[in-house]
Amino acid sequence: MNSDLVYGLVTGVLFGFLLQRGRVIRYDKQIAALRIQDFTILKFMLSTVVVAMIGTYFLYDLGAVKLSIKPMIVGGVVGGGILFGIGWGLLGYCPGTSVAALAEGRLDALWGIAGSVAGAALYAETFPWIQAKVLTIGDYGKITLPQVFGVNHWVVIAGVTVLAILFFRWAEKKGL
Repeated sequence: MNSDLVYGLVTGVLFGFLLQRGRVIRYDKQIAALRIQDFTILKFMLSTVVVAMIGTYFLYDLGAVKLSIKPMIVGGVVGGGILFGIGWGLLGYCPGTSVAALAEGRLDALWGIAGSVAGAALYAETFPWIQAKVLTIGDYGKITLPQVFGVNHWVVIAGVTVLAILFFRWAEKKGL
């Protein structure tokens, strides 16, 4: 088996385990997050982003990884975000949590997985139209926040980390 596949499998299993242990695959947590009543999922995602930023750029600075920056295309980001939000709101799971929920034995997650597969097929079939009409709206190219601000990436990482810690403290005080 290819080592990249093994790393992907191990990472996926670990992430699924953490999703389950963090109780973020629970339907009630998903709905409470959408209703802005419980920030457990938001805190989980934000902590994942901070850890990933630190780890990725640490490995990048060591020369152990190369970055594959995707272009910032507003049309694709906004359109994809709207579709993602609608699907999450209708089902109560996002794609990652639906797979983890299925692994936990929740058969309702099969609808989300089927929807993800159908959505991917529809996207593939309509890609030429999407590429011509949607992926031309607000194309800023391959940019990163450090490039936008003209600073070292560790400055942005430190700022995001501080904001995340302040958010965590605020959410805990509010009981969210």
